[in-house]
Amino acid sequence: MNNIICPNCNQAFKIDESGYAELLKQVRTEQFNEEIENRLKLAEQEKVNAIQLTAAQVENKMKDQIAEKERQLASMQSEITRVSNELTLKTEQAKLEQQLSVSEAVKAMEKERDGLQNALNQKQLEAQLLEKSLQEQFQATLKTKDEIIKLKDEEIAMRKDLKLKLSTKMIGETLEQHCENEFNKLRATAFPNAYFEKDNNSSSGSKGDFIYRESDEQGNEIISIMFEMKNEGDETATKKRNEDFFKELDKDRTEKKCEFAVLVSMLEAESELYNSGIVDVSYKYPKMYVVRPQFFIPIITLLRNAALNSMKYKAELALMRNQNIDITNFEDKINAFKEGFARNYDLASRKFQTAIEEIDKTILHLQKTKEALLSSENNLRLANNKAEDLSIKRLVHGNPTMKAKFDDLGDRKKE
Repeated sequence: MNNIICPNCNQAFKIDESGYAELLKQVRTEQFNEEIENRLKLAEQEKVNAIQLTAAQVENKMKDQIAEKERQLASMQSEITRVSNELTLKTEQAKLEQQLSVSEAVKAMEKERDGLQNALNQKQLEAQLLEKSLQEQFQATLKTKDEIIKLKDEEIAMRKDLKLKLSTKMIGETLEQHCENEFNKLRATAFPNAYFEKDNNSSSGSKGDFIYRESDEQGNEIISIMFEMKNEGDETATKKRNEDFFKELDKDRTEKKCEFAVLVSMLEAESELYNSGIVDVSYKYPKMYVVRPQFFIPIITLLRNAALNSMKYKAELALMRNQNIDITNFEDKINAFKEGFARNYDLASRKFQTAIEEIDKTILHLQKTKEALLSSENNLRLANNKAEDLSIKRLVHGNPTMKAKFDDLGDRKKE
């Protein structure tokens, strides 16, 4: 029990522990709430004071910054004014300098204009003189050209007349003669070791016009070319094309074992392709070319030089081929020896086996002969024994007739 004194009436009264605890709890709760309320008020007051202080500080700082900005602005305005004054002064100076430069440039341009005008007048005079000179030269050239054209027309007319008089075969032969003459002009100097003759072998049913062959000192072929010459008169009714002769030319090249084939042609005279120079038609037939007569010697030279450059590789290839042939021949000889030895060994083995079999047969035969001889000897011995035991008494024993005969024969011998 606890004694409690009332603060109003000062009267004491007793209260048990549970009531005391409840009362104490109420008192503490009221004090706690009161204390919290006081502290909240104090915190709120401190908050307000802090906000006011912060606001005052921010306001003072903003005032300082504004004052600093105003001072900077004033300084900038002063600087702008100074720069503007300097720019105005420089602009006026630049205008004066520009006016002076323009004046000087105008004077220089006027001077240059006068010089150009004088040069133009000089050029015009020179052009007039040159034009007059060119006209004179043109007139002279035109006159010469007319004369050349006249000569060409006369030559064309003469050649047309010649073609009219020649048959198609004779036109072709004329081209062949031209090519042969062109080659013979250079044969002694450019092609001293070359063979260039007409193809006269028609055993296969056809032949080319010319065959060109050239070999080195060791007999290795450098190059070989089958040539076919084709020409045609302007007035020929049936016009041929170069392609019409490719197949036959390739056949002749193959049969005569030539490396290249060249068609020297005057056909298709208006063709830009064949008039452009040496035409490679290997896309249709291998190593085949079509040329105009003026490229007859150049095509030989080009192919020959290319072949000479490849001779080193051909010689190495031939050496390797010969080495391979030697190795192949050696292997063939070894294989032939092996086959011959095996065949002879097989024959000898069979003969030896046959001889052994024959020997065995002979031995068996001799054995039989020996046995037969031994049997014959025994039979002869028995026969001899029987012959020795044979006597007249035994012969006539039991045979009165023979006994009488022998007795009669004995009596005759006694008489």
